[in-house]
Amino acid sequence: MPDQAEKLRNLIKKDRNINIDDFVTKEREKKSKVISITSGKGGVGKTNFTINLAISLKRLGYEVVVFDADIGLANIDIVSGTITKYTISNLLKDGLDIFEVIHEGPEGIKILSGGTGINELTLIDDKSINKIIDELGKLERFSDFILIDTGAGIHNSVTDFIMSSDEVIVITTPDPTSITDSYTLIKTLVLKGYGRQLNVVINMVDSRTNAYEVFNKLNRATDRFLNIQLNFLGFLDRNNIVSNAVRKQVPFVISDPYNQISKKINIIALNTAKGINVLPDYRPKSFVEKLKYFLLKKGD
Repeated sequence: MPDQAEKLRNLIKKDRNINIDDFVTKEREKKSKVISITSGKGGVGKTNFTINLAISLKRLGYEVVVFDADIGLANIDIVSGTITKYTISNLLKDGLDIFEVIHEGPEGIKILSGGTGINELTLIDDKSINKIIDELGKLERFSDFILIDTGAGIHNSVTDFIMSSDEVIVITTPDPTSITDSYTLIKTLVLKGYGRQLNVVINMVDSRTNAYEVFNKLNRATDRFLNIQLNFLGFLDRNNIVSNAVRKQVPFVISDPYNQISKKINIIALNTAKGINVLPDYRPKSFVEKLKYFLLKKGD
């Protein structure tokens, strides 16, 4: 494989006309890494971050699926400029295969919309749950990364996905309420038994110093009261490029690839890609097996 950093620096644009059959046939020997991207509150740029990170990872040569699990909010469609005809609920209502409901996104990333169907997961019978679990399991065999764009907050529909993931990226901003809500989210995960890596990205900062101050404040709190250390994954500046890209419905790594904020996303992608072939020893179950456990235990 060519040097990954060089590939990203060259910003080679991939062919967007990728046949879904090509994606299906690329079965991996190892399961993909599942990363939940989440936040304590809304409005912190979580979905925008997710789409742009996915594209940067794709440019590194990885197969990436973005799962829109933000219930009832079609932000993935808006940010990526993608029209998603089907959602995961079509697996139940229409009996479609998961590869029929996956849509092609910018530069060849794959997008799976959760729509409102995720709410049905805790209400349907075991047979239906197993159907969805089996379909989701296919994604682990045919992709390198599954990025889950969760809802905001500490509801079970958010934390179940996080608890089932290999890693989590918490997006926060310098806003005091965002920092407080991020701490509450992290505390909730720790109390639920989450023991894997907790990454933090500080968004909408005015300077590098501002980013470090916010991270250190949050990290000191988790270290003191929860006895855990957070991993600083990076920061993104407050930048008009982002809002302009949203209005154009074109991810900013495509519309402004050489802007500083795009370069920072690329660095975060490189850091995220490290260790993709070294999954943690503590991962005894696949993502779907763990998710099934958290969904079914609600009926106990």
